[in-house]
Amino acid sequence: MESQVKIFSGTQSMYLSSNIALSYGQDLGKMTVSRFSDGEFQPSFEETVRGADVFIIQSTFPPTDNLFEMLLMIDAAKRASANQIIAVMPYFGFARQDRKDKPRVAIGAKLVANLLSSAGVTRIITMDLHADQIQGFFDVPVDHLYASSIFLPYIQSLNLPNLTIAAPDMGGSKRANAYAKYLNCDIVICYKQRKVANKIESMTLIGDVEGKDIVLIDDIVDTAGTLAKACDIMMDKGANSVRAVCTHPILSGKAYETIEKSKLTELIVTDTIPLKPEMNLGKIKVLTVADLFADVFKRVHNFESISSYFIS
Repeated sequence: MESQVKIFSGTQSMYLSSNIALSYGQDLGKMTVSRFSDGEFQPSFEETVRGADVFIIQSTFPPTDNLFEMLLMIDAAKRASANQIIAVMPYFGFARQDRKDKPRVAIGAKLVANLLSSAGVTRIITMDLHADQIQGFFDVPVDHLYASSIFLPYIQSLNLPNLTIAAPDMGGSKRANAYAKYLNCDIVICYKQRKVANKIESMTLIGDVEGKDIVLIDDIVDTAGTLAKACDIMMDKGANSVRAVCTHPILSGKAYETIEKSKLTELIVTDTIPLKPEMNLGKIKVLTVADLFADVFKRVHNFESISSYFIS
């Protein structure tokens, strides 16, 4: 007998999960989260999951409660005899800690992978990991989706006359090159140096941007300092316009203000992380990933290929 699909959402990803479930063609599963006065919480499934393929959706952006809620939900599904437990993490938190870049630091991404495996997950579905090698931290299948299947049609729809793709740093050059190759256009790279996190010490532009319509490609936008500085340099060197495409809008600190004051024409993001409703979204355009994830759910459940989504 074929196993049933059940889709559940963590507290902070309800905005996206509802749209995924709607696109999939069924309601979100019923669950509650009990909270104690000291801050402790306990998720509980309010319907049977025995023998079901359970998809648990939660982006693990700060605070760490989001990650721990995911772990508790996985453990609950395991103890309730689910057939498969698929952790759906549109944004995989702690991914920037993918290696020891200096002595006496943790490898946070590996620790998160260990925690998920220990909790009982049988598959991971995520999008645009900060570092591709994080997939190797798991001993279960990882479906690493790319937002390029959403972003590329949008970029093409802009019909920019002198399109050039840009990488905001050396680490993003591989991703930017894949976009440039698909769009058959030139690429430029920003070389930046940092002494401390979230603060750029210096930035140098490699390539010609004069008269070009630039689209910067990155996986996350945090403080937006890199984007704003890269945009200023490119406009000063004669670029016609600068847009940025970033999958995960963390947007911490004064990011919204920085974006609005910058010379960016537009910032295109996805809904893997919710934007703050009280903030001005004037230059920010959100493209949904709900239909993409819903289709991947169907393919995973039916043991079908998802390689058509691996554009980049």
